[in-house]
Amino acid sequence: MRNRRYKKYFKPVYFSFCTLGLLSIFISCEKEETVDKPVVDPIEVVPETVISKDYKLPNIDLSHWKVTIPIGNPTEVEPPEIMDYATNETLKRFMYNDSTDGSLVFYTFPASSTANSSYSRTELREQMQPGSNNVNWTFEQGGKMRGTLSVPEISKDENGEFERTIVMQIHGRLTNEQRDLIGEDDNNAPPILKIYWIKGKIRVKTKVLKDIEASDTEILYTNAWGDDEGFNFSEEVGHEKFTLEVVASKGKMEITLNDKEKVVYDNIHIQKWNVFENYFKAGNYFASTNENSFAKVKYFDLEVSH
Repeated sequence: MRNRRYKKYFKPVYFSFCTLGLLSIFISCEKEETVDKPVVDPIEVVPETVISKDYKLPNIDLSHWKVTIPIGNPTEVEPPEIMDYATNETLKRFMYNDSTDGSLVFYTFPASSTANSSYSRTELREQMQPGSNNVNWTFEQGGKMRGTLSVPEISKDENGEFERTIVMQIHGRLTNEQRDLIGEDDNNAPPILKIYWIKGKIRVKTKVLKDIEASDTEILYTNAWGDDEGFNFSEEVGHEKFTLEVVASKGKMEITLNDKEKVVYDNIHIQKWNVFENYFKAGNYFASTNENSFAKVKYFDLEVSH
């Protein structure tokens, strides 16, 4: 093999030197070439680099979630189709894997919005029975949602301040009987919990009953409920990973940040809330309609239990 390389490389040089009569120089070059040198084949290096690179995937079971994205009217994708999100042409712009850190990315911007909202979202909605919105849970039955997430990219408003987005919710729902009782045309009820990312901090908002003497029928109306003052966790999460845990039980709701700081709601308003069905939501419910605004939320893991 060495001789073939030598002939290919030195043959034109040999004839040039012989013409000049410098045979001694040629002999010197021949002796240097007889020393074996390592040959690096770049084709062999590339596969080794690819194999050694880590490829991470999010730890999320999507079999009991559907997703809403900000296109169409808007567009929803349910199980089992959502399981193929990585190759789904409709979804992969808004919901995709980042294999460098093992996250599931939820991207959104102001576009199509759902009924009863002016904001757009790329957000998961719990489906206890895959493919159906009709099976939900009450606080008496209880539920827990735990996720590790981050908000790595989000646009700024006209004042140079970061926009805000909702990363977790517990949303209320009317049963069909309750819907018909109060003459509504859908099953929508208020969200009892919204968890915001705002300027690198986590803020919790819940609902309060405007009249605690209201009847069991009167409290079914959306306008019977108002917003509380909100609660701000003291820790700043910035654009880094953080963990949220939400636990709902009879007459009680607990939200914990990074297994350290906790806020507990166990008042009359939560006790009255037990009249509603509920479902968990997680993702990127972007609270902005500013032109060219956007947000990315990453989920590394997400678990729900009842």
